[in-house]
Formats: sequence, structure tokens, C-alpha cells
Amino acid sequence: MPDASASQLPEGVPTIRVIAMPTDTNPAGDVFGGWIISQMDLAAGTTAAFRANGRAATVAINGVVFLEPVVVGDEVSIYTSITRTGRSSMTIHVQTWRRARHTHLTSKVTEGDFTFVALDENRRPRALPPATACNSPGITPTV
Repeated sequence: MPDASASQLPEGVPTIRVIAMPTDTNPAGDVFGGWIISQMDLAAGTTAAFRANGRAATVAINGVVFLEPVVVGDEVSIYTSITRTGRSSMTIHVQTWRRARHTHLTSKVTEGDFTFVALDENRRPRALPPATACNSPGITPTV
């Protein structure tokens, strides 16, 4: 498994870190791709809700690519970055990286783009609020 070098490091904000467990495997014994996508959606949803200052829903998942398998015991880290915003929607690029247990070796295993729409209290699309330090992931507001 390749080592993450200076030319190949995770992009975005670290959003979720979890250990792959035996219950997350497919019949072949590798971690199930659906489990990885659900973790990616959770991470993207966290970023979307933060940027929307409220509820946001997944409306599309595009370009998901599985680059290598994840095995039980791997530490799975998911990084997110907002790549586009519209009136009510946003696209979040998600990268999933694995670190083999008991090593420092990391590699990118999955990436894709998730589109979310900000929702109002009636679950209807609403305009995104202006971007500020308080709703832009990776920016810590000063007090």
C-alpha cells in the first residue's frame, strides 16, 4: 500500500474517522462499498448542514470511484471540501483514505462528489445563507 506523500495528501477538512469492523464486510471479506458510501454521505451531510446553517438533503452522488479495498481494522478517514455553491445547492467533494492498523501508511481508497440542497422547516429548498467564518468548514472564527 503506498504512503501518502507531499504530492498526494488528503484534500479538504477531516470530517469523520472510524475503524472498519467485521460487520462492515461484504461476502468476499472486504469492507462493503455501500458502507463506505454511507460514511461519505454522513461526512458530506455534516459539511452541508454546517454550510447551510441547518437541514440539508443529499440529492445526487456523482463520480464515486473505488481505488482499492478497505479491510477490517483499517482506520478510515473522510475529508470534505465544498467545490460549488448555487442558490440552494452545494457540491461537496469527498475523499476517503485508509490507514492500515499499526502503521503510518495511508492511501486514498474512494472519492466522489455529493450534491446537497438546503431545506427549510417544510423540507422545501431554501437559499443558502451567505458564507461566513461561522458556516464555512475549516475556518475557525475568532472571538
